[in-house]
Parts: sequence; C-alpha cells; structure tokens
Amino acid sequence: VPVDGSHWLSMREVVDSLSLKGHEVVVVAPEVNSQMKPSKNFIMKMFPVPFTQEEHDENFQAFSKEITDEGSLLERAFRFYQRTKKTFEIYLATCTHLLYNEELVRYLEESKF
Repeated sequence: VPVDGSHWLSMREVVDSLSLKGHEVVVVAPEVNSQMKPSKNFIMKMFPVPFTQEEHDENFQAFSKEITDEGSLLERAFRFYQRTKKTFEIYLATCTHLLYNEELVRYLEESKF
C-alpha cells in the first residue's frame, strides 16, 4: 500500500523486480493519484476517494508554489502551514476510504494480503 509520489517511485522498482522473479504482486492505490498507474507487472486494486483528480493536482501544484510565493516570512510560513494541513487532510481521507472499503478489505483478508 504505497503512498503516491516519491514513495511510489522507489517502490515501483521493487515491485517490478519481484514480478520479474515470478512473484504475484498486488498494489492497493486510490483511484485519484499522481503516478500510480496500472501495469502488466502487478495487479492493481483501486479504491474511490472523496476528491477529484483536479483537486488533487491543484493541491500539490499549489504546495510547491507556496514555497516560492512573495510575502513576508510569516505570511509564507502561514500559507505553507495551511497547504500542509490541506495535504494531510487528503492523506487522511485516502486512508479512511481505504479502511472503510469493506469489499476491498474483505478481498485483502481473503487473499492473505
């Protein structure tokens, strides 16, 4: 169950290597993400989340923009804090929707994930 972004980029190499060695790999991912796309090297189980791809992309683009925006140090720090808070709300919603997805959790339990 990787996190989108750099964590997934690091895990992707491991997942591909395991697949090439004959292992069956299952990746659990939210339907809305930046880089976690299906592949022939693994089975992908996706689950819905309560935000759109546009909202997701806008948040992460705005996150990097906050660092370079104009303003006093205090203003930039406050905006950075607000954006970080929003990002963690997205992470929390993603985790919550995974854990409360009864069908997916049942599949994971039955497959000894």
